[in-house]
Amino acid sequence: MRRPLLLPLVPLYAAGQAIENALRPAPKRLTRPLISVGSLSAGGAGKTPVVQALATLLEQHNLTPTILTRGYGRSSSLVERVDPTGTATRFGDEPLLLAQPAPTHAGLPVYVASDRQAAGRLAESEHPTAIHILDDGFQHRRLHRDVDLLLLTAEDLHDHLIPAGNLREPLRALRRAHAILLREEEAEALRPYVAHHTKAPIHLILRTPILPKPHPERPFAFCALARPQSFYKSLTAAGLPPTATLSFPDHHPYTFQNIRKLCLLAQQSQAGAFVTTAKDAVKLTPALRKSLEEIAPLHVVGLTVTFLDEPALWSFLAPHLS
Repeated sequence: MRRPLLLPLVPLYAAGQAIENALRPAPKRLTRPLISVGSLSAGGAGKTPVVQALATLLEQHNLTPTILTRGYGRSSSLVERVDPTGTATRFGDEPLLLAQPAPTHAGLPVYVASDRQAAGRLAESEHPTAIHILDDGFQHRRLHRDVDLLLLTAEDLHDHLIPAGNLREPLRALRRAHAILLREEEAEALRPYVAHHTKAPIHLILRTPILPKPHPERPFAFCALARPQSFYKSLTAAGLPPTATLSFPDHHPYTFQNIRKLCLLAQQSQAGAFVTTAKDAVKLTPALRKSLEEIAPLHVVGLTVTFLDEPALWSFLAPHLS
């Protein structure tokens, strides 16, 4: 989301970022190899399904992936492994989603801590031969990474730096990445911008929504994402145009007040169902979900990622994982 009125503050953010980079100590190493998956934006790039796809790729080659993440917005400050039966309040929405069973895996070992090195040490104590995946790690430069994968989206090209927009870094930061991941449908338009900043290889991803069947009629869509319009547009493209929508801030913890507002708006729009994302669904407690479904059934739209040239990506990654 762009906030043009805050553009005068962007130079202050950029200056603070430059000072932080200049004073940053040398990155610390874990014992085992680490692959970072990150983006230039503070959210909305779709890193979580890429992490899931990367973990699946490692498992296909008989390797054990562990996910290291901050667990944004969680209530606990402990260094711990995510319990897939736990709550998003304790572990964070994305860590809980990654730890829960998915169509491609039975649930991943996910470790949360503000100190990602501490999370990595705990992971190595339980999985001594692990290959670490650092979720949302492009700006977390205190930890050494063997491979830096950067997701770039078309929306990044038209966004502003924080606080006027959603970008943590400008496009020139692409030069730090070892490889660039582009969505298949955006690749042709983005290749010239990538080539202007880096010679890093480009790998394409295909994003496939997992839709409810049969399709609900007149769905009311809601989410708490950094770029909610991308979700709503994907529903329309998949033949599920929302009758109405309601967006909350990224990582927003749902309350009964939110549920009452959703129910009221759904009734006003004569919606036949609610539709939300898997990331949002893990934050709905049984009581919240029950209140919602007293008005209309709730359907969850998932998202899977596949690498279009998996052998090429593996050939790029494999030398760094020994």
